[in-house]
Amino acid sequence: MPEYILNLLPLKEGEAEEFEAIAPAAVHVYARSSTVTPEQLASATVIFGWPRPETMRQAVCLKWFQSMWAGTDDYTGKLPEGILFTSSSGSNSRSVSEHMLASLLALCRRLPTYRDSQRAHIWNDEGPMRTLLDATILVVGAGNIGSAFAGLCQGLGAWTIGLKRTVHGPVEGFDQVYPLDALDSLLPKADVVALTLPHSPQTAGLMDRSRIALMKDDAILISAGRGSVLDQEALAQAMTGGKLWGAALDVTDPEPLPPDSPLWDVPNLLLTPHVAGGMRLEITRRRCVEMAQENLRRYLAGEPLVNLVQ
Repeated sequence: MPEYILNLLPLKEGEAEEFEAIAPAAVHVYARSSTVTPEQLASATVIFGWPRPETMRQAVCLKWFQSMWAGTDDYTGKLPEGILFTSSSGSNSRSVSEHMLASLLALCRRLPTYRDSQRAHIWNDEGPMRTLLDATILVVGAGNIGSAFAGLCQGLGAWTIGLKRTVHGPVEGFDQVYPLDALDSLLPKADVVALTLPHSPQTAGLMDRSRIALMKDDAILISAGRGSVLDQEALAQAMTGGKLWGAALDVTDPEPLPPDSPLWDVPNLLLTPHVAGGMRLEITRRRCVEMAQENLRRYLAGEPLVNLVQ
């Protein structure tokens, strides 16, 4: 039986033909997550894209699923047993890292405060600013996004330190790399702490009240991985009390952020509604397509797949 490939990726003109050229003997079906039918799911042996997690048990013939996002926790416990599961990890590293850098520089230059003054028609000099030249940047999560962000900071003269679960050698973008258990010893030395960790039982609540207290009083916190990593109440209390130069959060827990959350009113805290990544840049969308195509070649050739989720 030929492979039945259910393609839910946001394809553009000519890209369907690219998939069909890679797998000419397969049946190719194109749909959107919102319009895919139970019959299509039940027939699929390969799925590309982001089907609704609650529908995946209908994919009774599925052999391989490639998600179009880096994060995969939405599918935990919801996939047929024994299938190959791959992600598009690294596809949005440029998008998220640029958003992180933009947020960091905005805080360094007090741009959110000046925007507030503009709206209030106030002409006021807010005083000293910050530079990344010779700053120490601690990135908690030295994966694709963390590496890309660190590289951007290096280009502006910063010293970059990365933390990851296991260290096997140098990581691009970082001047130094340490295991994650070095976090407490490094927090007091960092001018900027960037959180780019995925959600897991090990990372949930990692940046808690005690670790926020370890940070420099004038440090900057950036969070762009998963909101569950950070104790938001502790951050709000610390910043309201004068701790930290500023913070920028693109992720919260829960999302959307409830209207009564204290984060909305914290001075020098910049909030964006989980928009750093996604398909907002064409380079991200195209990279997802290319990753799926490369893995399709590997799958048909019986070669190991890239970004296999264990």
